[in-house]
Amino acid sequence: MLASDLFAEIHMAITSNKVRTGLTILGIVIGIASVIIMIAIGTGSQVAIKESIQSIGSNLLTVQPGQQQSFGGGARGNSSVKTLTMEDVEAIENNVENITAIAPVSSGNERIIANGNNTQSTVNGITEEYFTVNNVIIEDGSSLSESHQKSRSRVAVIGPDLKEDLFGLDSNVIGEKIRIGSSDFTIIGITESKGGTGFSSSDDTVFIPLSTYQQYFLGDDYLSSINVSISEQEFMTAAEEDITETLLASHGIADVADADFNIRNQADIIEMTSSITGTMTILLGAVAGISLVVGGIGIMNMMLTTVTERTREIGLRKSIGANQKDISQQFLLESIVLTFIGGIVGIILGVTISIVLNNTGIVATQISTSSISLSFGVSAIIGIVFGYYPARRASKLNPIDALRYE
Repeated sequence: MLASDLFAEIHMAITSNKVRTGLTILGIVIGIASVIIMIAIGTGSQVAIKESIQSIGSNLLTVQPGQQQSFGGGARGNSSVKTLTMEDVEAIENNVENITAIAPVSSGNERIIANGNNTQSTVNGITEEYFTVNNVIIEDGSSLSESHQKSRSRVAVIGPDLKEDLFGLDSNVIGEKIRIGSSDFTIIGITESKGGTGFSSSDDTVFIPLSTYQQYFLGDDYLSSINVSISEQEFMTAAEEDITETLLASHGIADVADADFNIRNQADIIEMTSSITGTMTILLGAVAGISLVVGGIGIMNMMLTTVTERTREIGLRKSIGANQKDISQQFLLESIVLTFIGGIVGIILGVTISIVLNNTGIVATQISTSSISLSFGVSAIIGIVFGYYPARRASKLNPIDALRYE
């Protein structure tokens, strides 16, 4: 059979029952689009989480009080445990190499009141190095300084979200007063918005001098954490080991299993979250892939119905010289064409929806060429696999019996 005749027959067969053909193709369209969208959501979430963690700072180690908890066994640090002090900061500075900056932090939740409004927010007592270590930029006003630490000044730098909650969006708040707990503080700066929540949620935080926080809110000199920035990624593991040895010696602890502190390595966090989100992406893709299988079964069902309806046609073709290969080829190509059309439409739909979801901010998505190639490849395989049995069945029909079929 000539190729032109073959494709003419396929076109006629597909268009003879447009509703049935359209519904069959729809199954493939939904399956392909679902796979692309689910993988795009999973990949986008993975990238967003990674960027959020990296926005904390570059090559960051965070030392917290309390013993290390296993994954799923609770938080790593315990804010009620008090084991870290400024002496530990000095010990780390003196004994650990490749440190670019170190920032001790004491923090807690306090009631913030200003301009007739009040809210609950995180208050961080920090030194001036904090902003460098954690990539926090002062957008308006000035930063905290060493003189503020020495004089225990009641000054504050606040995040943009907190500013909006207390004073409104376009207010100039530099020099304004806010009440933190029972003490008044003067706003000297506004941080640049990082956006998002979780790891980068400094937008609704208050920053005050560490010495001031310890005097007015803590009543002692203990720290909630020590943030250590390392010069290069390759030195992170060695620095973590050196910090562990330094603090064990400083705290008089012989066995690391009895350590009253724990260290979070930014690289480890990124690796763990990437692994989790990667697994979730595969799971989402697999769940969406089920709809592809359902679509394939729909194609097989349609082709079997078509074989039954065209039994006399098959018998006539065989009687005038068509062989099993010709019949098999015709029905198999019909199945492949259906999945090809569904694949193209599904890819366009999936990419379009993914872009819309990302641009509207509903959910972060990132389209990968691999997911498109995978989806299209799977659709082609489905066309061959689920079209093979109906094509083989058609080719095996006895021409005499087929001509007698009513």
